[in-house]
Amino acid sequence: MSDEYFYGVTLSSSHQSETWDPEAKAEYPRSNKLLIRQALLGPDAKPDELNVVQVETMCLQDSIKIPVAILKVGETRHARLDIEFPDAPVTFTLTQGSGPVHLIGQHLLGALVEEFEDMDEMEEEMLDEEEGDDSQFKDEDDDEGEPKGKKSKMSNNAKGKATSPKKNAKK
Repeated sequence: MSDEYFYGVTLSSSHQSETWDPEAKAEYPRSNKLLIRQALLGPDAKPDELNVVQVETMCLQDSIKIPVAILKVGETRHARLDIEFPDAPVTFTLTQGSGPVHLIGQHLLGALVEEFEDMDEMEEEMLDEEEGDDSQFKDEDDDEGEPKGKKSKMSNNAKGKATSPKKNAKK
């Protein structure tokens, strides 16, 4: 069974840090992944104040602390992030400014994590196929028209204008 839940947290001067760690809770025994889609500066944020959101998480061998959003009224009120965190814990901290800064995303549980990863792999495979050589685009006649997945060659008529492959097809 797989589930997808909305994830949101607000960081401010009174709540400067939030840790996402579903594996520490018994109600989330399955695999987890956090996707942060965007950071939004609240409407009551102070003008001319930089608001910096930092994330702390594990990388390959060590933990890393890095800013992921810098927001300022009048300049940048939101930032599209699209950051994936496959491992908990992840700590978001408002290191500068008083906010409020809203972080919005999705919490994926169980099989949905694998489905999401499979979609990423399929997209990569499709991109790899598109970047392949042009030998796959051969002109082949078929009783039912063009085979699926093949691109047909365009031919020029006597005036040098390209015609569609269906007009040139043998009947």
